[in-house]
Amino acid sequence: MDMLTVLPSNFGYVIFTYLYSWVMLAYLAVKVGTARKKYDVKYPDMYSDKEQVFNCIQRAHQNTLEIYPQWLVFQTIAALVYPLSASVLGAIWVTSRFSYAWGYYTGDPAKRMNGTYGYIGSLGVIILSISVALQLLGVF
Repeated sequence: MDMLTVLPSNFGYVIFTYLYSWVMLAYLAVKVGTARKKYDVKYPDMYSDKEQVFNCIQRAHQNTLEIYPQWLVFQTIAALVYPLSASVLGAIWVTSRFSYAWGYYTGDPAKRMNGTYGYIGSLGVIILSISVALQLLGVF
């Protein structure tokens, strides 16, 4: 069976959302690598005892990695039935991770809250995933 006939016609937008998320993860990783050099934090140390700003930069990346697998699952489930909506919600979530990181990079952890609008994206794809599950179960 040809994958192009199985996936919804707008699934290409979802693929671009995944690519956008890869760019975001790569950006966050480069920022950690650069900060390691700047603040002289050697591998395998995850955090610095002296440099709060490094710890904030590292946590922005680490926290994103901690929630990324769940986002991918719900993004994919939602996108199988609602590709355009999932793409918009996914783009909101990915963009919010930049805002989250930029706030954290200031060294003031409270400023990471600049990215809280990402809950629109993450909760949105969770709700759409629930809708897909209920449809598969014949509830509606």
